[in-house]
Amino acid sequence: MFTPEMLESVKKVEATRPARIGKEPARMSAEEKDLLLKKFHPDYREDGFDTIKVGPNAGQKAPTELVRLLHSNSRLLGHEPDLKKTDYDVDVLVIGGGGAGASAALEANAAGADVMIVTKLRLGDANTMMAEGGIQAADKENDSPVQHYIDAFGGGHFAARPELLRRLVMEAPDAIKWLSDLGVMFDKDETGRMITTHGGGTSRKRMHACKDYSGAEIMRTLRDEVYNRKIPVVEFTSAVELLTDGGGRVAGAVLLNMETGDLLVARAKTVVIATGGAGRLHYQNFPTSNHYGATADGLILGYRVGAPLLYQDTIQYHPTGVAYPSQIYGALVTEKVRSLGAMLVNAEGEAFMHPLETRDVAAAAIIRECTERGLGVVTPLGSGVWLDTPMIEELGGEGTIERRIPAMLRMYMNYDIDMRRVPILVYPTLHYQNGGLEIGGDGFTKAVDNLLVAGETVGGIHGRNRLMGNSLLDIIVFGRGAGRAAAARAKEITVGEPSLEHIRRYARALEDAGIETGGVSPQLLPDYARHERETAV
Repeated sequence: MFTPEMLESVKKVEATRPARIGKEPARMSAEEKDLLLKKFHPDYREDGFDTIKVGPNAGQKAPTELVRLLHSNSRLLGHEPDLKKTDYDVDVLVIGGGGAGASAALEANAAGADVMIVTKLRLGDANTMMAEGGIQAADKENDSPVQHYIDAFGGGHFAARPELLRRLVMEAPDAIKWLSDLGVMFDKDETGRMITTHGGGTSRKRMHACKDYSGAEIMRTLRDEVYNRKIPVVEFTSAVELLTDGGGRVAGAVLLNMETGDLLVARAKTVVIATGGAGRLHYQNFPTSNHYGATADGLILGYRVGAPLLYQDTIQYHPTGVAYPSQIYGALVTEKVRSLGAMLVNAEGEAFMHPLETRDVAAAAIIRECTERGLGVVTPLGSGVWLDTPMIEELGGEGTIERRIPAMLRMYMNYDIDMRRVPILVYPTLHYQNGGLEIGGDGFTKAVDNLLVAGETVGGIHGRNRLMGNSLLDIIVFGRGAGRAAAARAKEITVGEPSLEHIRRYARALEDAGIETGGVSPQLLPDYARHERETAV
């Protein structure tokens, strides 16, 4: 199960546990947090970033791996399809098959639009499916959207766009009702009242959950509803470039069949980008909790057509990714484990921080323990700290873990680690794309007509850090809003003939800047993907 050195450290954790029960470390001051972040958080490592040299964000920094893709030409340059041949013609094209894309498609369909989803894997293969802990909403009598706003605004370092965050918190209670009405099985007490818990940085218990399968349960329900309404879904097909018309408005997309290599032309009056995150780019060589297709496609597509990025230099490293065993290295250990009472403890059995600090602070504190203080637990892949999960049973009674976080229990039991009896090892994992394409409160990009963005591809909703439970919320709130807005716009407009002129302009800008990466983008799959078929693009 554990190495002899790990077992020696476990004894220290067990020895200090009685003294730690009910005695959480004090929360850090604002000054302490700032110093900790600047010294240890990966966002402050200069060698992890490069400068963007072309496009609307030229002169700004971004992760080196993302800049490489932004500095690469379109994979269609020199391989342009015949745009007179139309394979699909719809009112609303939704790119992405996760929670945001499904929500957008459902609302566009409800508004009477002819809508289609295109996704490079299967419908539901998304970070939504992998989210565990819950979804926030201020819908109880001791809470309010104002309090939710204050928590999220402070947790995001006061950088969230007010119009976006206001919409997030104000529409949160209706999002919970909408999901519940669709059939999401939220946890309830014996009276039928929804159970809510704390998350890191929350001042009220507003986390609604479905045990620790929250994202999977939400995605299951949305996926079933998409199929029930017979909304067309084109799977294993990537959007590799947006189309524009003569007026610079988005007019559809070029699609790549991932199995055959065929290029397809999809015309649309409005396009919703909902392609999710970038974890599979493995910024700074971190492990990731993200699904296989999270390679920043939407950022590349939107940026090349002229939509600016916002906060592209901020990434969320979830503080508790699996550090051991190696078979599940980087997998997410939900924050709900800490909200139920587990403490973060170093190799000497010392609780070194309050268990519910915000995610960026917690991640930085863990990195500090494993580097500067030298109090990490050595693992085959590096180091980590203990998450003292037996405390949950001590505080909540026997059976609490199996009842409240069964997915976590089963994941570890697969490797003969019983988290009810022994602590688990964790280390930060690349989790969430705080930055993304800049949108207005209506969901449209500010620089490109007819283009909307929803979900993790949006920048500005959460500021420079996100609180637990606000991502499952934003995919619903902004996904639904994008679907409604896209359907309404589609009724008002006529787009011109599609063109790919923007990829040639971008290529000239790269040439003028003296940039030649030798690669193409979007990347579509991780660098270590198996390529069974060579395609023309």
